[in-house]
Amino acid sequence: MVGAGGVRLMQGNEACVEGALAAGLRFFAGYPITPSTEIAELLAERLPQVGGAFIQMEDELASMGAVVGASLAGLKAMTATSGPGFSLKQENIGFAALAEVPCVIVDVQRVGPSTGMPTSPAQGDVMQARWGTHGDHPTVAFTPWSVSETFSLTVTCFNVAEELRTPVILLLDEVIGHMREKVVLPPPEAVTVVDRKKPAVPPGEGYSAYDPGDGDIPPLAAFGDGYRFHVTGLLHDRSGFPTNDPEEAAYLLNRICEKVERRRARLTMIESRDVHGADVVVVAYGCTARPASRAVRMAREAGIRAGLVRLITLWPFPREDVARLTAGARRILVPEMNLGQIVHEVESAVAGRIPVVHLGKVGGVLMTPEEIFEAVKGV
Repeated sequence: MVGAGGVRLMQGNEACVEGALAAGLRFFAGYPITPSTEIAELLAERLPQVGGAFIQMEDELASMGAVVGASLAGLKAMTATSGPGFSLKQENIGFAALAEVPCVIVDVQRVGPSTGMPTSPAQGDVMQARWGTHGDHPTVAFTPWSVSETFSLTVTCFNVAEELRTPVILLLDEVIGHMREKVVLPPPEAVTVVDRKKPAVPPGEGYSAYDPGDGDIPPLAAFGDGYRFHVTGLLHDRSGFPTNDPEEAAYLLNRICEKVERRRARLTMIESRDVHGADVVVVAYGCTARPASRAVRMAREAGIRAGLVRLITLWPFPREDVARLTAGARRILVPEMNLGQIVHEVESAVAGRIPVVHLGKVGGVLMTPEEIFEAVKGV
């Protein structure tokens, strides 16, 4: 049951479920897809036990739409998918971003494009997480490197979504989703849970769902609580109704993007080791950060001054922190399970001051410490 703390041996996908329930998840809509299916299977059992609702929709588009609707009705809502399903969800993710609907999307990445290799790992959805839906929009995405961190980051995803009124993405991968590790689950009172800001006025007294008042995040009423407000995927004014006023449109787009940008420092999670005095700094994330960590230790043992920067927050990309932590290096190595995605953000962050080398691997097999170590020696 929810809140049963203690030591557990569990998969990353299972830890995601535990974190979601601890954060207050009460609605899940999804469609089975490898390698995320365990999340749906477990929630089909667990949600009814806590008064929540699980529904398997006819496809990924509908499941994302159901999540948006459930959140507007006042529930903390989530969906989980993998590459092809993530692609299909993008239109309604954009809707949620513009309509400022808090929700969580879990993408357990696999090899693509298209059907690809459903049971094999990759990190090919990184740029899709940022730019998959069209137009200017806010994006927040976190990526764990362990089963335990999957639990904590899932809670973080819900808290950020609720506070900022925005969709938040958890980028898992097949390795983290399916590996088993020891996790110490905290008791419920030890989990920090954030809920969305509710209206300060009673129904019928001038509530506007898109008027932030003195701040930049409007309160969100729940459908069914007596408040009347309009929700649309069109550019809208502060009342929620469509508008063609260029000033109102620009105000809205700037506000929904800047509410994330203003909190960049607080949203940024990043770890580093041995970067001071390092000649080579390895910048890694997700499953690849695990062999990268071992490769840096191997390099140190071989007399090579190497360091590690592990990205936990991918979006907004922590460019200032990457630039600072790699400032003294002579070379940067970016290993990824793709042909080059985050490496371009790293290159932008260091602005040509330091050569950046990419080590990509595709084909569905996790990169090894030896492969990264050889690349470190090579640079």
